[in-house]
Amino acid sequence: MDRKKDMINAAGFKVWPREVEDVLYSHPAVREAAVVGVPDEYRGETVKAYVSPAPGERADPAELVAYCKERLAAYKYPRTVEVLPELPKTASGKILRRELRARGAEGA
Repeated sequence: MDRKKDMINAAGFKVWPREVEDVLYSHPAVREAAVVGVPDEYRGETVKAYVSPAPGERADPAELVAYCKERLAAYKYPRTVEVLPELPKTASGKILRRELRARGAEGA
């Protein structure tokens, strides 16, 4: 279960990152995925995904957004996808969402 602070409040709708990540993980080009809420002027917060590609695959952000759009409700799909070679992790291998959240806030 996600932590309460990880929940994204997009224009009054609640989005659990895990639900979006599960859809991203079902795409063959995705090795790792993390979803965070980033500030949005209109919606308050919006969904942003960070992915690292599977070996030998090329993850196209527009294709991943379209893939999620087909499988998720309109308020849940990520508006932007950023492809990184590696997602930041702790020593034990857990993805550091706070670093991704901070990165997303800088870009907003």
